[in-house]
Amino acid sequence: MKKDIRLIALDMDGTLLTDDQQVTERTKQAIQMAREKGIEVVISTGRHYSTSAEVAKALDIHYLITVNGSEIWTMTGELIARQQLDPSIIARLVELKEEHGTWAWMSSTENVWRGEVPEDIAAHQWLKFGFDTETMEARDRLMEALADWEDIELSNSSPTNIEVNAIGVNKAAAIEVIGERIGVSMGQVMAVGDSLNDIKMIEQAGIGVAMGNAQDTVKEVADWVTSDNHQHGVAKAIEEWV
Repeated sequence: MKKDIRLIALDMDGTLLTDDQQVTERTKQAIQMAREKGIEVVISTGRHYSTSAEVAKALDIHYLITVNGSEIWTMTGELIARQQLDPSIIARLVELKEEHGTWAWMSSTENVWRGEVPEDIAAHQWLKFGFDTETMEARDRLMEALADWEDIELSNSSPTNIEVNAIGVNKAAAIEVIGERIGVSMGQVMAVGDSLNDIKMIEQAGIGVAMGNAQDTVKEVADWVTSDNHQHGVAKAIEEWV
């Protein structure tokens, strides 16, 4: 099933990074080898630009997809695209957080609030809202409450959280934007990830790879399962398919 891969899209947490927030030397070497073959390597993360750009710059990455696809950046500082959540949706999500007594974080274009809510929600441009629950039962209750909401996309970056973005925001759609810019189709993409916010890019890529530590749902839709993030899973995927 060898394909002409021209772009590699890598999730960060649980994928590119080990649990202690490092990129293994073998993974660095594999990324460099891919780039020497003329293959674009893109980071596609749920993180905010402020907490992901340093990793991208250290690897000399050219394109960075942040907040699950809400923003697309070049590493020269150009914002290619941005899609926001309406402040009225954020206000309703805050009410839901308080009703269910869960911890939450909120990402705007300029800041990330962790466990706190700014006084004037309407004064900010919002990208994502995240719930973190202590049990799967609490998560399921929140998912049920959110099931009939319009204008939102639901995913997660760990089994106990729920991430809310604007409708149409996902990593696959963001990769397509970059692909159009550089002349690469989704069939020429290898996407690697571990969580529900990676599923669409894994499903739509020419080669979709799940990490060994990925959630079972992600492994089920992947073309191939690599090793976990402590056993050079990204490097092994690049070596196998690129």
